[in-house]
Amino acid sequence: MPKRTRWVVGFSRASTVLRQLKSKYGELYRHDNVILSGTHTHSGPGGYFQYTLFWITSKGLIRPSLNAVVNGIVKSIDIAHQNMKRGRLFINRGSVENSQINRSPFSYLENPESERSRYSSNTDKEMVMLKMVDENGQELGLISWFAVHPVSMNNTNRLVNSDNMGYASYLFEQEKNEGMLPGEGSFVAAFASSNLGDVSPNTKGPLCINTGVSCNNPESTCPVGGAKMCMAMGPGNDMFESTRIIGQNIYSKARELYEKASQEITGPLSSAHQWVNMSDVSVELNATHTVKTCKPALGHSFAAGTIDGVGEFNFTQGSVEGDPFWDGIRNQLLGEPSSETKACHKPKPVLFSTGEMTWPHPWHPDIVDVQIVAVGSLAIIAVPGEFTTMSGRRLREAVKREFDSHGAPGMDVVIAGLCNVYTHYITTYEEYQVQRYEAASTIYGPHTLSAYIQLYRGLARSIAMNTVQDLPPGPEPPFFNITKLTLVPSLIADLVPVNKTFGDVLQEVRQQYQPMEVAEVTFVGANPRNSAENATEHNFLTVERYTSTSDSWHVIQNDASWDTRFYWTKGLLGRSNVTIEWHIPRGTEPGIYRIRYFGHYRKRLSVSLTVSIPFEGTSSAFEITTL
Repeated sequence: MPKRTRWVVGFSRASTVLRQLKSKYGELYRHDNVILSGTHTHSGPGGYFQYTLFWITSKGLIRPSLNAVVNGIVKSIDIAHQNMKRGRLFINRGSVENSQINRSPFSYLENPESERSRYSSNTDKEMVMLKMVDENGQELGLISWFAVHPVSMNNTNRLVNSDNMGYASYLFEQEKNEGMLPGEGSFVAAFASSNLGDVSPNTKGPLCINTGVSCNNPESTCPVGGAKMCMAMGPGNDMFESTRIIGQNIYSKARELYEKASQEITGPLSSAHQWVNMSDVSVELNATHTVKTCKPALGHSFAAGTIDGVGEFNFTQGSVEGDPFWDGIRNQLLGEPSSETKACHKPKPVLFSTGEMTWPHPWHPDIVDVQIVAVGSLAIIAVPGEFTTMSGRRLREAVKREFDSHGAPGMDVVIAGLCNVYTHYITTYEEYQVQRYEAASTIYGPHTLSAYIQLYRGLARSIAMNTVQDLPPGPEPPFFNITKLTLVPSLIADLVPVNKTFGDVLQEVRQQYQPMEVAEVTFVGANPRNSAENATEHNFLTVERYTSTSDSWHVIQNDASWDTRFYWTKGLLGRSNVTIEWHIPRGTEPGIYRIRYFGHYRKRLSVSLTVSIPFEGTSSAFEITTL
């Protein structure tokens, strides 16, 4: 996975980041002018949210994960701050083909035909590209927004991986930072999320994995095996190939748009931010009808998952009635949802009434960020969740109309998804009625989208009319000072087999390989958490090439490279192995190579004291030849 030292990947507690920034920079970086946006991957370490629901899959709040994310974000801002220079911005846009499908087309069809007929597709294919150069024309970087889920890597994956968007970033940066390792070099290619809520990269569509027949039906179920058998795949033959293909498509369009970008963005920089209690927003639908949002709750179809990653226990999408069995278990373990919550969320059958669950901390946020940053004629709508295709279209149009009618016509409006805090999905009112996964995960009820549109129109109006200073900041979100609350087992002392030491080779590489083959070596290993928790920056592996002229080894790839894989296998009584693979790319120069492993083992000094000690392992040298 490309390491990000200058761009944020993932989520963290914005308040933690901003507290650190305030201690360094005073009031320069604030809630209103900093956006924390996630590239989005389902293959990263978890455990950095403060709300209880998200602890279920990560076994609690994992302090090292939280610290790593926060410190990485702050470091990226530090580096950007230190390298600030005057420059120019150019915008371009174009369609990305053969890279996405709508994973809930039956929900999309619930939207009015008159609205759907205005669009040629049930997904947004447009990529928006922002090119950055300095005053002398030197290339600095880009930000690209495109709507597709980074779920080419499916839920069988156990590797840390940045998925298709990360691969696009990796390709672009490798090209522009020629000769540099991933994450190094001055050029930064940021591939950001947009309204991807119902958009999948698995372009072969949903198939029953046991029979191969289509399961593209409203419930996403198979005749044999039910919902658990229905999975979307493609376009490749496995998840690695699919990630590469979709990432390559995104990169190729971004590169084309970048090279042709000529429309310059000029004008003032402005921003507007509010906190809002999304559990209690009054929404004026028209002159006579006012509705309200709800306390957070998840529906039964939330547990079904999606065709990109199915859930457990054969819950099905499209459930508009509860299940007495699961509701009974829920009532015994977590308590029954109140009548008020049930009524507010209809037709969603409430599975988890998270807004009424507060132990050991609240399960979902009530206080949410809404934010718009305007850079000249470009308005970036920072949304705290995953808007579906049509939800995003409605929001963009509403914000654009607001700018047009209040003295700022012709604004380019882009949605930046997954910003500042995570609140699951946002569907249209019509999509909400059929309760597929995205609707069941629209936690503030059927009028969530209308509430957001009302709020973002207010932000746009304040920017257009230069009245941002009059916006009430809203109620600040709570900050839970959680020191440790996790079910992840504590690290134990690492041990080695008899007559072995850490880093010893257990299975050697071959003496000779050709491009497109896999060089593989297995070492006596130690728990990778030792390194992750004790080293701020750490490479677990390198691939090195011997240079005879200098009689030295030169690093050509590391653990952030696409072609390397690091597998840790836990054994008994503190023993473990590490296997490193190098998938030798086409075009690799003939020569002598080796693979190195870097780790830390935990040694017990006394009953109450352990220390982590670094070690290394090196494969035998091997030759790469050509045919």
